[in-house]
Amino acid sequence: MFRIHRFATKKPGIAVMVLFALTCVLPARGAMQSDAGVVDLVKPDPPKQEQPKPDQLKQDQSKPDASADDGKPAGPTDPKAVKTYNLARDWEKHRDYNEAMDSFRKANKQDDGHCWDCLRRAYNLALKLDAYKDAVEIAREMLPLAETDNDKAQVHFRLATCLQEQGIKEKKDQKLQESSDEFKTALQLDPKLGRARFHWGVTLARLHQDDAARAQFSAFLDEDRKNPTLHERAERFVDRIDLARAAMAPAFMATTLDGQHISMDSLAGKVVLIDFWATWCGPCVAALPHMQHIAHKFDGQPLVVLSISLDNDEAKWKDFVDKNKMTWLQVRDGGNNGKVSKEFGVTAIPATFSIDADGVLEDQHVGDADIEAKLKKMVARAVEMSNRKPAPVASDQPAGSGN
Repeated sequence: MFRIHRFATKKPGIAVMVLFALTCVLPARGAMQSDAGVVDLVKPDPPKQEQPKPDQLKQDQSKPDASADDGKPAGPTDPKAVKTYNLARDWEKHRDYNEAMDSFRKANKQDDGHCWDCLRRAYNLALKLDAYKDAVEIAREMLPLAETDNDKAQVHFRLATCLQEQGIKEKKDQKLQESSDEFKTALQLDPKLGRARFHWGVTLARLHQDDAARAQFSAFLDEDRKNPTLHERAERFVDRIDLARAAMAPAFMATTLDGQHISMDSLAGKVVLIDFWATWCGPCVAALPHMQHIAHKFDGQPLVVLSISLDNDEAKWKDFVDKNKMTWLQVRDGGNNGKVSKEFGVTAIPATFSIDADGVLEDQHVGDADIEAKLKKMVARAVEMSNRKPAPVASDQPAGSGN
């Protein structure tokens, strides 16, 4: 029995169809083995659409969380808005993100548009849902609440990135141009907002303003010291601006089990097969022999197999890798909320992604039946690229030479 899962990537307009026999759904509160052999992770039922009782509201009164912006108030002050806000928090806990997003926006309206945290939470949920049109609207609603230039710059940056995603997804240059204008405004308000230069460069590349795009990537490399993950990518974009228009695999850095520091862009020139798994996932363990076969079959060729575990228990993970002779690159991403798995939009494991030698995330389904044939073709292209030498530059003919 096979299940097909669609994973959204950080680059709109591309989604990877991942085909695998058995899956473990994430995140988990408990696990259940179904008759079909699929490990489903139990989710609580969504909350009833009734207003919480007063004692529940008092108990669940929200406090600022670690991601709250600039120490702003945690929630609304209007009594009706407070009820809606707490109901939205309940929807969010039960992972009904559409209901939660709509309820946070409703709470802000009930609070006369003064609830920063309502909008912040709604914005984050819109991103989780890839609902960029909603995210753009929410960011615009946040602008009047921004007080300092730094606050305003951050909101313009959020608006710019969402317009960029919307423009790429919908193939609309108008949205990209709006994105460019917002990035410019963000940098005028806060010239130290280095990330804005990198993302502005992507928008400009998408608009085929290549010289302007290279200028922003170069400025990012000169000025930014807070985002090392993006530096290798920016260097590649300066060298090959066409890659800034491609559906690149998410940039990330990680440390392998044997202490190697790797990044997505450090693997340029090689095909990369990334496998998200965990020792507690039965289907992942069942798929292990095939992954071992691939690692051995392509040994010595320009292909890297990278297994990324979602295990929380480091000792158990290390012991499993050792006992099962998993000799290829191994990384532990640290549970359901791992940074790399979030970047790839992983919601179920095993999840396997193939990335070409340029770092472009392949738009194809990957499954046991055909993965080796596809990898073989990708490796052949990688070999061809590495053997391709730049044409010699013709030297000027010496003075006095003939025709």
